[in-house]
Parts: sequence; C-alpha cells; structure tokens
Amino acid sequence: MLTALTGALGDRADAVTVAGRSASYEELLGAARAVAAGLTGSGTTAFAVDATASLETVAAVVGGLLAGVPCVPLPPDAGPAERDHILRDSGARLIEVDFARKSATGPDLPPVPAPGEDGADGADGAALILYTSGTTGPPKGVLLTAAAIAADLDALAGAWQWNAEDTLVHGLPLFHVHGLVLGVLGALRTGSRLVHTGRPSPQAYAEAGGSLYFGVPTVWSRVAADPQAAAALTGARLLVSGSAALPAPVFRAMESLSGHRLVERYGMTETLITLSGRAGGEAHPGTVGTPLPGITTRLAAEPGAEIGELQLTGPTLFSGYLGRPEATAAAYTEDGWFRTGDIAAVDAQDGTHRIVGRASTDMIKSGGYRIGAGEVENALLDHPRVSEAAVVGIPDTDLGQRIVAFVVADGVTGGELTDFVASHLSAHKRPREVRFVASIPRNAMGKPQKRLLLEG
Repeated sequence: MLTALTGALGDRADAVTVAGRSASYEELLGAARAVAAGLTGSGTTAFAVDATASLETVAAVVGGLLAGVPCVPLPPDAGPAERDHILRDSGARLIEVDFARKSATGPDLPPVPAPGEDGADGADGAALILYTSGTTGPPKGVLLTAAAIAADLDALAGAWQWNAEDTLVHGLPLFHVHGLVLGVLGALRTGSRLVHTGRPSPQAYAEAGGSLYFGVPTVWSRVAADPQAAAALTGARLLVSGSAALPAPVFRAMESLSGHRLVERYGMTETLITLSGRAGGEAHPGTVGTPLPGITTRLAAEPGAEIGELQLTGPTLFSGYLGRPEATAAAYTEDGWFRTGDIAAVDAQDGTHRIVGRASTDMIKSGGYRIGAGEVENALLDHPRVSEAAVVGIPDTDLGQRIVAFVVADGVTGGELTDFVASHLSAHKRPREVRFVASIPRNAMGKPQKRLLLEG
C-alpha cells in the first residue's frame, strides 16, 4: 500500500505538502508510527480523526494502516448531530495527532508493507471506514479494505500513467474517496510528490506547478472562470475531474484556455473508482471512460432500451456497510452485481460509458459532494416551526446541483432554516434555497412527489 514510505522510491524534503506545510517521507513515517504506537495493543477497534487539510490527517490515516486499525475521517465542518452519529455508529475513539511527535522505530510496531504488499486490514477487514449519506436515514459506514484500495490505485496509475515523476496537485476534502484515497494514498503508493493546496482556489492551482491535477466540477468551473489561472495549467500533463458530472461548457472552456481536455472518471464510496478516461486517449464531454482493469459492468435495462442502471463487479468493491447486513445485501443483485443506482449508456463501438442520471431523485451531487436528501429533510424536520420538508437538487452552473428545500413552516425565515441545517450537519449540506409551500404533494403511500414540486 505505502510503497513510497519503504524508501524504494527515494525521498525529498517536500514529498508531501499540505496547506503550505511540507514533510519528507521519513518525517511522515515518524509521525505515523507515533500514531500507530498509540493504537497498537490499546484494544482500539477503530479510531476517528478530524480530517482537516493537514499533515496531521495524513499521519493519522497512515498510522492506522501501519497498526491495522481502521480510520474514520470526520468531516471537520460536521454539525454535532452528524458527528455524534458517526462516532456512535463506528464505535471509534477520537484521537488528536501531534505531527511534531515522531517515533521512527518501535519494537511492537509492524513494518511498513514492502512494495507489492497491500498492508494490514483492521476490524471487520477494513482499512478505512468512510461515511456516506443514503437517500434516507443517517449516514452509513462504508468498509474499505487495503486490498481494494491498492487494486484501485494500481489500476488508476496505469490508466493515468501516474508515477513517481509526477507532482499531484489538489485541494479536495480528506474525508472522501477523491481527496483521501486518490489524492493522498494514491500519491503515497505511486511516489508522486503531493501538493494539497488547502482550499482549491484557481490561484492556488495556478501557482502549484503540478503535472497532474484533481478537481471536482465546481473547482474546474472556477478555474475556467479565471483565464489566467487556467492558462497557467498548460504545462501540466493531465487534468482529472470527478465526483459529479462535468458540464460541457466547463470542459470546452478548459480546453480553450489550457489546451487540456479534462479526463473524467466515475466511482462511488462503495466501489472506489471503476470507470475512467485514459491519459493520451480521447476525452469527450459527458463521458466517464471505460472500465478499469478487473472491473466488469453491465446495464440493467428494459429490452431494447439504450440506457439502464449501471451494475458492476470487481476487486475494488467495499466489504459492506458497518453493522448493516440488510443494507449490504440490498446493494447487490441476486447474482452478486453491485447496484450503483446510476443510469448509464454504453457506446457499442468502444465501450465508453456515459452517466445520464440517477435512479432516484434523492441523491444530490453538489460541489463534488454526494448528499442524501433524506438526511437534510430530517434535519429540517427537527426545527420546531417545520411540519413538512422535501429536498431536491436543481442544476447549477457552479455547483453541479444546488440543494433546494421545499418546506411547510410558520414563523421562520429561509435563512434561519439554512443556518439551522448547517448547525446540525456539514456546512455543505445546507440548502442553498428554501421555498415555502402550502403542502408537500404525496402519493397514496405517503411518499413525497418531488417531481410535482419541481413542475409547480
């Protein structure tokens, strides 16, 4: 897993830079071993860390891998309700990391896995437990093994020609697959230098001098709106977009300003990345490439239909939802294929996939985040002045989708409700717009008819 930390790929003083602070692999390994020392033999089955953009977060995740104890990255902007749920559900012990405390050796610590090894998995076979919002109810813990992570990173390294000569630049959150697994563990496996910009501003991307850049559509939209910053990326080797669909106007603007046709990829927390364009290949707006090595896809479509639910199998899939065997079983078909819930089309000639929609209207992709409408609805319903709530995602040129809440309420303003949600959940889950209605239309089973709200 941690090939770069074995010394096989050399070292440099600025091997890892996060929000302006740099460390060598040796320094990172020392801090990670100090974390591992505190976990080893303590009886800890899982631990949590506030996943800020910091060297401390990187050291915590690496330390967990060394000790074989799964890490639960907490969104630093999580409200108290969300934070408490994650800690209770995972049973994780919250720790603080002091990067200055380094212990490079320890008699009871496992060695850094040698090149080619996948590293240790902790309780329930997990290396990481990442929480993702469902369409209803509280977030679920997704169990990801070291073997699945390593398989995915190796496949992406081949697809993107990603190696130790690269400098990877991104400013993505370190509690999701994109920023943490790809953006941190990917760099530590390939040996590429990592520059995490802190906030992913156009200026920070322009000044980083990278060869490989990761961003969500919101980031690329803002870079494209700054022609000088976009032009500064001309010397890069590859620009990658993911976590939501990249708008075609942004694709075209980036090509015009930087000379790069952004490569898109597709994945979920439960599957890691399964589809991607290739370095040196043809990139077209609206497409997410072809399956990575080891991944097989199929469409569950009506006879004669050109689109259907994307289902897949492969070595990168999660090992289940923590403590939710029924939810895990429901995520698979009877013959063992994972149900993505996304609607796709596949080009019959070259196998290129295109994601055309969501099987459910209740999963919102905003600013690169996947947000469960049900979780936001539940937060709104906690307000004493709200009697009904329905949340949807509406297309937005900057965010991809913006969260819009339809509420039945009395004696409260939209701004107050937005602040209320932000105080209970992560700030990025707050409604961007609140619309007051007399009632929420429902079917005979009592389920909200969100389509009617949007048409009204």
